[in-house]
Amino acid sequence: MPRKPFIAGNWKMHNTIEQTKTLAAAVKAAANPNNAEVMIAPVFTALSAAAQALKGSDIILSAQDCFFEEKGAFTSQISAGQVKDAGCTHVILGHSERRALFGDSDEIINKKIKAAVKQGLKVVFCIGETLAEREENRTMTVLTRQIEAGLDGLSKEDLKDLIVAYEPVWAIGTGKTATPAMAQETHCQIRALLSAKFTAPFAGAVRILYGGSVKADNVDALMAQADIDGVLVGGQSLEAQNFARIIGYQK
Repeated sequence: MPRKPFIAGNWKMHNTIEQTKTLAAAVKAAANPNNAEVMIAPVFTALSAAAQALKGSDIILSAQDCFFEEKGAFTSQISAGQVKDAGCTHVILGHSERRALFGDSDEIINKKIKAAVKQGLKVVFCIGETLAEREENRTMTVLTRQIEAGLDGLSKEDLKDLIVAYEPVWAIGTGKTATPAMAQETHCQIRALLSAKFTAPFAGAVRILYGGSVKADNVDALMAQADIDGVLVGGQSLEAQNFARIIGYQK
């Protein structure tokens, strides 16, 4: 079975509720000639409004993170159940900014994934190496550790809806992008890691997205690669025209 393309926009800490509603409506109206699954991830405060704006469409609503406890004295945190209650079906976990800025370790990410799965949320699991790690030829060591620790204790059945997003940290918000050939090589290696940890059929069904300075002018070449099943877009997903062009990438 061919893997259905998946185009995701991570809106990070941008947009008011009204701005989110306007942008969500524009995404809803965008043409989707490739019949890709399209996902947006607004800020927590705008999730319910986004859910309303997306009604009647197939656009997927995701949170950018969640906490691993169900409830309790955890000031500022939002649980997987609360994310689901706001209208989300998906959650992004392990994003490099969460790892670098907020101390999310592989173990914490693993606990978050388990909490999300327990609530029936579908996980977009982010992995990727820093520039120093790539220059030291440690990319596969890092990715292996992130996959092994991040998915520890989870079964194929738990992860039947898993989406992996490979985002080389050195290419996020820097304007640098891995060449399509570099990205394809790493995606192929990630699929091999998933095959070794689970099974080849499982790995063959998992969609692996590329994230890292994805733009309207490089998405076509990226999406032409055999193991790149979609993209996780940052800045250009905040611009309706550019994101529409990414959704409508040309094969």
